[in-house]
Amino acid sequence: MLDIRPVSDLRNKFVDIEEAVKKNGHVILTKNGYGSMVVLSIEEYSRIINNVELSLDEADRQAETDSRRLAHAEVFDGLRK
Repeated sequence: MLDIRPVSDLRNKFVDIEEAVKKNGHVILTKNGYGSMVVLSIEEYSRIINNVELSLDEADRQAETDSRRLAHAEVFDGLRK
């Protein structure tokens, strides 16, 4: 479930934000009706970072064994398909 709140809640209702982050893992903050930032729990942040690190490690291993290289356009064209 998305928990979206005005950024002023970070200052005025910190305890509520903290509880929501503990419950949901994150809270989206808005400024003037537009997304401004996301507050993450340490656990959620670690999960994201670990997934990125694992993906980068896998890409490095693959690059070591495959001499084929793709241009920027080839990568993004493939993703769009």
